Amino acid sequence: MHRQQLIVGKNQTRSLKINIGCGDTPTKGWRNYDNSWSVRLAKKKVLTYILLKSGFLSEAQDKFISFAKNANILWADGIKRIPENDSSVDVIYSCHMVEHLEKLDVASFFKEARRILKSGGIIRLAVPNIKYQVDNYLKDGDADKFIESTHLTRKQPKTIIAKIKYLIIGDRNHQWMYDGKSLCNLLSSAGFEEPRILETGLTTIPDPGMLDLKERSPESVFVEAVNA
Repeated sequence: MHRQQLIVGKNQTRSLKINIGCGDTPTKGWRNYDNSWSVRLAKKKVLTYILLKSGFLSEAQDKFISFAKNANILWADGIKRIPENDSSVDVIYSCHMVEHLEKLDVASFFKEARRILKSGGIIRLAVPNIKYQVDNYLKDGDADKFIESTHLTRKQPKTIIAKIKYLIIGDRNHQWMYDGKSLCNLLSSAGFEEPRILETGLTTIPDPGMLDLKERSPESVFVEAVNA
């Protein structure tokens, strides 16, 4: 497989690798994106202070805002547009984000991913493995624990502030669950080639650098595919 690279100087090359939906685990040496409002607020110190004192932000959210600023996390909505040029990215990684998207939005994300990936570029996904949760249920027989582990249920906001936050931020729970096979099928239907389930710690990405190949294991399933 021939992979294009960005030219830096005369004798150096580097590839562009991005982490979409990085949350509080950005990948060092990669370009990191997240669609959290906290990332947007990282550049609005006064507004952040007002929202914190008004009760719209928690102490934990305030800490993440500071973290996002210091880690240089960029804002992007992967469903609508990732601010990268066509065929400019070598690798896309996303951990525990796809399950938060509705099925139609997953298709939009994959379309956008294919737009920015080079031909032969790799997408790597880590999602909660529904099989892992089912297996645990079959072992312990705890139905309540199983339902909670899927994060498919949600609590309705009760207070005015909670309702306003819900309207602004939206639903942060899971919208769908996958195993390796269903995720591979989804990638194939989006036009990706050679989808494969990988054991924890393994990758086909050349020089993954500081990428955590075991992120959120053992609950995660890891899948990679190639852009046509």
